[in-house]
This record gives sequence, structure tokens and C-alpha cells, in this order.
Amino acid sequence: MSYVVNGQEVETDDEGFTLEPDYSDDIVKVIAESEKITLTDEHWLVVNYMREKYKEDGQTPNFRNMCKDFDADHPGTDWKKHLYTLFPMQPNRQAAKVAGLPKPFGKGGY
Repeated sequence: MSYVVNGQEVETDDEGFTLEPDYSDDIVKVIAESEKITLTDEHWLVVNYMREKYKEDGQTPNFRNMCKDFDADHPGTDWKKHLYTLFPMQPNRQAAKVAGLPKPFGKGGY
């Protein structure tokens, strides 16, 4: 599997995760479309968070840490539910994929 972004082929694994991080905004739009996600400002908030965490830690956060961080940084929303609204197919995995990041690793895929 691969994505075509601005005429360039981006290689992925068999699940559609990029093999190397791609921080372009264009890849987010291409992957979101393939995942049938219509991007909103809140999607971009999560995408940028995932990218920053990947840059800082070399991996993406698990779902529990995502919820904790969003609750602390953006209070007033039930982020546990809302992340599933934004990324219904396992938020930490699907958000990482849409962000153009490699597949999360570890137990349960994170």
C-alpha cells in the first residue's frame, strides 16, 4: 500500500502507516480522505499533538496519556469520548496514521 501526495508515492506498511514520519500537511489530507475523515480544527489539534509527542518521545502516546494530556490542556470536554468521535477506529492508532507517523508499537499497538 502507498499514498500519492503531490505526485510523489509515499510508502506505507500493510496497514497504511507511513514507514517514516511525514510532517507535511498534504499527507494528512490524503490519509484522512482514505480513512473517510473530514478534517476539522479539532482533528488538526490532535494531529499536531501526535506529531509533537512523536518528535519529543520517538513514539506516539497511548490512549490513556492522550486523554490525560487533552483533559489538562483543553478542559471542559470529555476527551475520552470525543477522541473516539474524531478518530473512531482506535484514536491513538488512527490519529497517528492520519498524522503521517509510523505505526505505534507496544502492547495492544501503542
